[in-house]
Amino acid sequence: MPVRSKWQSLPTEQINPATLAIDKLAPADIVEVMLNEDRKMLLAVQSEKDRIAVGVEIITQALRKGGRIVFVGAGTSGRLGVLESAEMPPTFGTSPDMVQAIMAGGKGAIFRAREGVEDNYEEGARAITRLRPTKKDVVIGVSASGMTQFVRGALTRARKAASKIIFVTCDPRCELQTFVDLTIAPAVGPEVIAGSTRLKAGTATKMVLNMLTTASMIRIGKTYGNLMVDVQMGSEKLRDRARRIIIIVTGLDYDEADKLLQRAHWNVKAAIVMQKASLTYAKSLARLRVAHDVVRDAIGEDVEERLKALLRVS
Repeated sequence: MPVRSKWQSLPTEQINPATLAIDKLAPADIVEVMLNEDRKMLLAVQSEKDRIAVGVEIITQALRKGGRIVFVGAGTSGRLGVLESAEMPPTFGTSPDMVQAIMAGGKGAIFRAREGVEDNYEEGARAITRLRPTKKDVVIGVSASGMTQFVRGALTRARKAASKIIFVTCDPRCELQTFVDLTIAPAVGPEVIAGSTRLKAGTATKMVLNMLTTASMIRIGKTYGNLMVDVQMGSEKLRDRARRIIIIVTGLDYDEADKLLQRAHWNVKAAIVMQKASLTYAKSLARLRVAHDVVRDAIGEDVEERLKALLRVS
C-alpha cells in the first residue's frame, strides 16, 4: 500500500517498542520507563558533543564581532528558543538584542498552542526579515522533525543575508545538512508517546541550546571561573548573589561587599577590579575594556583556589 504521509518515516513519529503497553502500567512503572528512555536521550546528545563545540565556536566568533543569536522555531522547539533568549539578560547581563527568538504564531503561541502556523514558510521568511539579519548574526533553526516550514523559510531568508546557520533537529537524516553551516542532530529515537516531541526530543533540544548559549557566554567572559559575574540585579536574591560573589573573590565581609557594590553601581565585574587593583570605578571599567571584559585578564588572577578553599570549608 503506498504511503502518503511525509511524516510517517520520521524518527520522532515512530512507535516505541519499549512503551507499547504503557497505558496499563502503574505510575511508578511509567516513571521508570520514562527514565530509561531519557538515559538513551543523554547518550544521543553526548554523541553530538563535537558538533555542539563547533556551534559554540561559531556563536562565540559572531558575538565577539557584534553579531546576534536568533532562535527560530515552532511549538515546543520555538518555546525552548524563547526560554534561552529570555534568560540571557538576567544571567549574563546581555542586552535584549544580543539573543532573540522568533516563535511561529508570535507571542501568543508561547502560552497557547496555535496549530498550523508552523506550516507557513512565507511567514517564517517575513519574521526573520523583520529582524534585518546580517552576515554578523547566527540564526539557529530548531525543529525536532527537521521539516517545519516556518523554520525553513526563516533559514532560507537568513542565508540570503549571509548569516551563519545552525540547525538543531532530532532527525540525523534531514536533508538540510547540505544547506546550513552546522547541523546538530541527537538521534533520540521514538518518543514514549509516539510523536510527542516535548519529551525526549524537547529535553535533548534544551540541553543542546543550553550548551550553545552557556558555553558561548563563558567564552566571551561572562563568568569568572564558574561565578556569574555579569548577573543583573533585578531582585534581592540576585543582589545577594552579587554580594556573595564579591565575598568569595575579594575576602570582604557581607557589609563591605555591599558598600563596594554600591560604589561600583552594582557592576560585579567592576567591583572586583576596583578591590583587586585598587582602582576607581571609571578606571576599573577602562581596565575591563582593555581586557575585553574578562575579569581574569583584568586582574591577572585565577579564582580556582578560592573556590576550592570555599568547598573544603563547606
